[in-house]
Amino acid sequence: MTEVAPLLGCCRRTLLDICELDSRDMAPSVCLQEMIRVIRSARTQGEERGVIQRECAAIRAQFRQADSGGRSHNLAKLLYVHMLGYPAHFGQMECVRMIASPRYSEKRIGYLGAMMLLDEKQDASLLITNSIKNDLSHSSQYIQSLALCTLACMGSAEMCRDLAPEIERLLKASNSYIKKKAALCAVHIVRKIPELGELFTPSAHSLLSDKNHGVLHGAVVLITELCERNPDNLDEFRKAVPELVQIMKGLVTSGYSPEHNVAGISDPFLQVRVLRLLRILGRNNDEASDAMNDLLAQVATNTDSSKTAGSAVLYETVLTIMDIKSESGLRVLAVNILGRFLLNNDRNIRYISMTSLQKIVQTDHTAVQRHRGTIVDCLKDQDASVKRRALELSLALVSAANIRSMMKELLRFLSTCPPELRSHATSGIFNAAERYAPSQRWHIDTILHVLITAGGDVRDETVPNLIQLISVASELHCYTVHKLYRALISDISQQSLVQVACWCIGEYGDLLLKGDCDEIEPMQVTEDDVLDVLETILQSHMSSPTSRGFALTAIMKLSTRITNNIDRIRSVVSIYGSCIDVELQQRAVEYNALFKKYDHMRAAVLERMPIMDKNSPGHTNGDPSGEITKDLNKTKLIQGVLIQEPTSQVCDLLDLLGETNASSQAKQNQVNTTSTSTSSSVQDNLLDLLGGLEPIPAPSVTVYEKGGVSLKLQCDSQTETGITVTFTASNSTQSDITSFTLQAAVPKSIQLQMKAPSGDVVPAQGHGTVTQTILLNNPNKASLKMRVRLSYSSQGTLCQDTVQIDSFPSPAWN
Repeated sequence: MTEVAPLLGCCRRTLLDICELDSRDMAPSVCLQEMIRVIRSARTQGEERGVIQRECAAIRAQFRQADSGGRSHNLAKLLYVHMLGYPAHFGQMECVRMIASPRYSEKRIGYLGAMMLLDEKQDASLLITNSIKNDLSHSSQYIQSLALCTLACMGSAEMCRDLAPEIERLLKASNSYIKKKAALCAVHIVRKIPELGELFTPSAHSLLSDKNHGVLHGAVVLITELCERNPDNLDEFRKAVPELVQIMKGLVTSGYSPEHNVAGISDPFLQVRVLRLLRILGRNNDEASDAMNDLLAQVATNTDSSKTAGSAVLYETVLTIMDIKSESGLRVLAVNILGRFLLNNDRNIRYISMTSLQKIVQTDHTAVQRHRGTIVDCLKDQDASVKRRALELSLALVSAANIRSMMKELLRFLSTCPPELRSHATSGIFNAAERYAPSQRWHIDTILHVLITAGGDVRDETVPNLIQLISVASELHCYTVHKLYRALISDISQQSLVQVACWCIGEYGDLLLKGDCDEIEPMQVTEDDVLDVLETILQSHMSSPTSRGFALTAIMKLSTRITNNIDRIRSVVSIYGSCIDVELQQRAVEYNALFKKYDHMRAAVLERMPIMDKNSPGHTNGDPSGEITKDLNKTKLIQGVLIQEPTSQVCDLLDLLGETNASSQAKQNQVNTTSTSTSSSVQDNLLDLLGGLEPIPAPSVTVYEKGGVSLKLQCDSQTETGITVTFTASNSTQSDITSFTLQAAVPKSIQLQMKAPSGDVVPAQGHGTVTQTILLNNPNKASLKMRVRLSYSSQGTLCQDTVQIDSFPSPAWN
């Protein structure tokens, strides 16, 4: 049986009332109540459609009878059909005719039909403009209210422009019933035509002196809309801050009023609206903020938060305190209110509390830290949205003072968190460990714990970053290789863990075989045990091609670290010389050649890797341009043109050839993008003359710098038609930049491929960078242009900018 949605109950009651009024004049053949009963009793959807089609046919026939006395009754039935989702457009013109009727019962159903069946895009709506204008001047307040409600509901821009003077006149009426509806109608007009806001500014201010709550509510909504649409109105309405404060104080201190009381709170709807308006007026204004500080403290301390209505008022109070220039004590009070919200049983209240704390954690870090325990407890919540917010807030609360305790909670959460949160959790744990690690061993243990728990959800750069960290901690090599070996024999499904373990076994396998490690329980490991594990990785269906490559390289490196199993290693390497995987096959063929043709060089080629500098060129987390680029290639971007400053080393080389006269110096000081490419090739040739000096790295330029966020661009040539563009983002502000993304667009003749970014969080104060690599293929060698869109979140505010890049540093097709 088809049921009518509960939300339609109000409209249904209105239609029934209208039918009762009309039934006094004419007894309908089929009343609305009977039609509803028949439709509800339909057993199938087809039967319901049949009933509605018969009724619609009868309604059409009666609409064609110009002298029909039951027009309102038929239109009421048609509106009910429309609420059920069936077409009822043929009743639009009947609505227009009934609005023009002098009878109130017909006007009532006509206006209701216009609000439901008409909209501003239909030409029929223009036909009722004159009727609405006449009814706005009617002597009956009820007919005036019908016209006001209809205009506020579906008035088009043309209707609003024509009727705006009438609405401004009604705002000055003595009847509160008309004034509150006129105020809401003015809000609709301002939204449609913002330039008409000046017409309502004087009247809106005068409405604040009215005692009727409906009028005050409409006035506050109108003033809020005027200030948001036109910031020039802020100075005008800031003069009304004392009046708004008095209205709010009256609501807070007033006694019980059955007309406005909601769960013990006096008119919470008006309180919320007033607080929102105060927030807009007090933003970036000391005088207005000082005028409302005492009021906000009074509301924050006297409002009961045990009911939803009180929580809504307190939440708006907190947002207002945080958005204006409030006192420090008041901000602490606001944070404590949000802390109480975290203990509420309602998950919606807990969610909005953590969302607000996330926005203010950077500015009021100490105050938020007091509620760290409650926030961490929210990680155990069953709701996925609450868990995500709790995770983001917990990561933001990590500091050098609480890194150990917070990391224990985060690692405990990682072991049980849902799959959709693991990637975000691992990324945040890695960033926190890198920034606040108390020791290298703790740092390594933490990352290994994450790899063991969620190795399949970590970012791609995790493996090289951990390898670099292990290589630097020379005193922990024995401890690390033992711990990784134990983890490897327990589980080879986590590919990131497998790759790091294979690298360590290949580099420090001799330390593993010795078994002398004071920092971990001793474990006797033989050469066969190690080779068995590595061969298992090579043969496992769970191993990725990259992991197999790590394992084969580790086996090859062990050939210089063990003595009794060289033939076994040689056999394994030769087997994979015919592997179907091209990468693995190439490695095996090269290693076979090393055994057969260059065996005398094998020990030197396979010796331990030197300690890797994190900031060396080519490292994923370092500056890709390196320090040499900063010294030798100081570039500036001025109106899309690159200016390359001459360096001392290049001048010295030119001096050897007698090319440092004044004219050559002048040419070097004004180089555009094309000459930069030529200069770069000349420098490379001069360096080649010296034989052995490495070429100067490609220059990097700053293409975007705003609000502490900067973006650098670097080009590296690979082939005649291919080029690699690397963007490096850094952050000099006091708070982390989150949700950082880059989008790029190039001309159609150029093919673009974007690699995965190194992350989406840019650490504060330049403690790290995010890199994005883009591969370009330009077979026609057309002029390169690129448009880049940056999107990121700073202190809870979403920022988006677009950068046009018309010139690129060499090498590029400029």
